[in-house]
Amino acid sequence: MIAIDILEWPGMNMAFLASLIASTILTLAAIPYGNRRPIGTPVSWGEAMIGATYAFGVMFLAFGVVPHQWIDHADKDLGWDRTKIIYGPGGILKPQSAGGWNPITLQYEAVRDIVVVLIHVYFFGLLIFMWIWWQKRGQKAAAKEIETSTFGRPLVKKA
Repeated sequence: MIAIDILEWPGMNMAFLASLIASTILTLAAIPYGNRRPIGTPVSWGEAMIGATYAFGVMFLAFGVVPHQWIDHADKDLGWDRTKIIYGPGGILKPQSAGGWNPITLQYEAVRDIVVVLIHVYFFGLLIFMWIWWQKRGQKAAAKEIETSTFGRPLVKKA
């Protein structure tokens, strides 16, 4: 029987995964707070400072620590640097410089950088979602008004 430790797989890095999960949870933690806080309540100076510090910390974690941990993991654990070239399955992406057909030399470093851009897009989209949610948190969908007669009864069209 072979024991498999999923935390030792080459794609797993605890620092990256912990920072990714923590920053997502900390971002979404504003939803229960927003549901509890009365709308239109004035914000004190202390509350504003705590909120600004919290937002700065979460954005520092999301846009600073998470991408750094991914780059560190890709460089050290996966070995994705400028010298590692993508050949693809069966060598279909093999560059002309290595005897293949592809005029472009694709490197794993580019894939690493694309993942960093996708991390930034994910967190930027999450922040935009949170901003929109916070601004619309007290609004209820307006019920569609039915036309009424002069007697106050609803007018219904016959089919």
